[in-house]
Amino acid sequence: MKKHRLSTWFYFLIPSLLGIVLFMVPLKFGEEWKVPIAKLADILSGFLEPAMPMTAMILISIAAIGSLIYLFIPKADGTGAPTLLESLFKVTPFWAITRVVGAIFAIMVTFQIGPEAIWSEDTGGLLLAPDGLVSFLFTIFLFAGLLLPLLLNFGLLEFFGTMMVKVMRPLFKLPGRSSIDALASWIGDGTIGVLLTSKQYEEGHYTQKEASIIATTFSVVSITFSLVIIDTVGMSQYFLPFYGTILLTGVVLALVMPRIYPLRSKKEEYIDGRPFTGEEEKLPAGYNVVNHGLENALETASKNRSIGKVFTDGMRNVLDMWLGVAPVVMAFGTVALILAEYTGVFTFLGKPFEPILSVLGIPEAAAAAQSMVVGFADMFLPVILADGVITSPITLFTIATVSVVQLIYMSEVGGLILGTKIPINILDLIVIFLLRTLIALPIVAGVAHLLF
Repeated sequence: MKKHRLSTWFYFLIPSLLGIVLFMVPLKFGEEWKVPIAKLADILSGFLEPAMPMTAMILISIAAIGSLIYLFIPKADGTGAPTLLESLFKVTPFWAITRVVGAIFAIMVTFQIGPEAIWSEDTGGLLLAPDGLVSFLFTIFLFAGLLLPLLLNFGLLEFFGTMMVKVMRPLFKLPGRSSIDALASWIGDGTIGVLLTSKQYEEGHYTQKEASIIATTFSVVSITFSLVIIDTVGMSQYFLPFYGTILLTGVVLALVMPRIYPLRSKKEEYIDGRPFTGEEEKLPAGYNVVNHGLENALETASKNRSIGKVFTDGMRNVLDMWLGVAPVVMAFGTVALILAEYTGVFTFLGKPFEPILSVLGIPEAAAAAQSMVVGFADMFLPVILADGVITSPITLFTIATVSVVQLIYMSEVGGLILGTKIPINILDLIVIFLLRTLIALPIVAGVAHLLF
């Protein structure tokens, strides 16, 4: 291993350790445990709460107007990098229309105009409320966008990626660096994991297949959210077996999902068309995984000495998230919540789960069936529908656990994925959601019968 200057070690260690603390180390704030990045977003969100719905509506509207204008502006010739405005507003007609729909919904919610089904506090109003998801996303995007370079730019991913490749590649068909994405999601928040994955994919570190697997399989629900779920159904005393079942089921799903459709069929090539070569798995002569990981990390740190460039890249990340992701979450999330709240779509779609639940010995199968699919709209809907209606502890435990391991919620992670460049479409999300549910049910039901 060649020698590096002391300053290079500092450039690797200090930002990387700071990134680990901010994104991955839960700290106790009052009565709750949160990673600092989420707490910073909470504080800012609370401070800006009265102004957030209006601010979010304005930014979503800017995204829609800019995208419409750029539909009629031809793409610049040449091989140079796109300008900032091009990268923010030059999207396909489908995504331009999606941004317009998101803007229309945001305006209707803000001013409570048009059909109540759109701006109700159970649909669009839930997303754009002062403490709602879209409002919160603007603050988490601000901190995540500015501070993600601490995890990405100073060698941390290269260090862990080299060491973890022998675990992640054979088990999950993933590069070692994805272990950081999974850890950030598990301890912090699934949205952070998706943003981290999207950024890595855009920078050419993940293939289409790898990015798709990570975003839909490893953007796991945080411990904090899991506590809220089990408490909602009045079973917080069972948190340890509940979370243990989530981990068991999550590992099984992570082993199975990359090996079946649709993730199996994703292309093994990078965003720029380069094919996957497997070079990351080869160690140079005279190196082991630790010193090779350090070598890669220090090489990366030595190339990123400009704090100004890191800040500039961070601000670009923030704008990209604000204008690219939030309108998609608003559009798809509102539609999904309207379907859940005002139509019988999810009740109808849940019917096939009745015989499956009955075969698995789950009591109150008819009442529980729609909760198996309604989670596609919003993560809280299954337990909200079950609370006060279903009394069987076996059924409540099953609904709560399955709702967490489904992962694909259109009001959050699902909408977020669609707003990124990760090659996952709405049909993929539906299939992945249903497959995760069908695979998870026997495992969760088996544990539930052992417990009760």
